Amino acid sequence: MMESRWAYMIHLLAWAVPFIVLQLAVLVHHFRSRTWAVLRAVLPPALVVGTYLAVADHLAIRVGIWNFGEGKHLGVYVAGVPLEEILFFLLTSVMVSLGLTLFTVLLSRREARAP
Repeated sequence: MMESRWAYMIHLLAWAVPFIVLQLAVLVHHFRSRTWAVLRAVLPPALVVGTYLAVADHLAIRVGIWNFGEGKHLGVYVAGVPLEEILFFLLTSVMVSLGLTLFTVLLSRREARAP
């Protein structure tokens, strides 16, 4: 299965989803009733950055900077970019945004404890 066209998707989801679930669990634990408000503030910028990166990938593929070997992905393309690539950029941007949000929580807790 790992040498099939599902390999990229399997690796991507196995790598990203557990980490995002962990981040969301910590976020929900900390923000409780404000969780949805925080997600509404955090996710749109992540989606904008992920989309920007996917567009940059589209341009790089179009001018021949790189390409993807046949049979190494599902073969589903959005504007010439493999679906897995788009998901990679979106999931990575979400992880960074959630991570920065949680980092600010850590800093604020640290500052609150400082004399």
